[in-house]
Amino acid sequence: MKRSISFMMAMIATLFYFNSNAVAQEVKLLFNGKDLSNWNFVVQDNSVPADQVYSVNDGIIQIKGTPLGYMYTKEKYGDYILHTEWRWIEAGESNNSGIFLLIETPENPFPNGIECQLAAGRAGDFILLNGSNLAEYIQNANEPRPKFPVVQKKNALSEKPAGEWNKADIAVKDGVITVYINDVYQNTGTNKVKTGYIGLQSEGKAVQFRNVTLRKW
Repeated sequence: MKRSISFMMAMIATLFYFNSNAVAQEVKLLFNGKDLSNWNFVVQDNSVPADQVYSVNDGIIQIKGTPLGYMYTKEKYGDYILHTEWRWIEAGESNNSGIFLLIETPENPFPNGIECQLAAGRAGDFILLNGSNLAEYIQNANEPRPKFPVVQKKNALSEKPAGEWNKADIAVKDGVITVYINDVYQNTGTNKVKTGYIGLQSEGKAVQFRNVTLRKW
């Protein structure tokens, strides 16, 4: 019971920060609405030029989904609130993408960092990439560590159908990551890493992003 009360208090505090502290802070446009000059790119095995996977059309980031890879910021960030919106071009259970957080090393095709899953039906899960860890991940002592450990989201899915815009609001403070999907709390993870690059993934299906902004805490 005490743990539940503490958890709820933490969520209330997070909402306070989202709705008050960040308001006074300057908004940084990670995507300028025109081009991807603020980003670097990874394409699996460098199989095609990056501009065949990542592009801009009508002020929207277009990510093809294949080959596997991701685009990531040229700067590292810590203590921020990230906002972005995404939508799927077509409906399908195989729709898959993610937001990469606290990237330490931008490896190919997966970085060392934490993924906020955006896959259909699982938006808000955390995926631990390339040896990254969260205090909330509990490994089964009788089994080897999975290649991609998961910290599941806390609430029922809050995603919208394909073709409609979803929004993700992600707070990172002293390595603690808190995720809201369409204004619904979904997850919290505690990382020893405090700063890192931010990335948007290409994985499987075409996805669009817009309004990628950051506020410092």
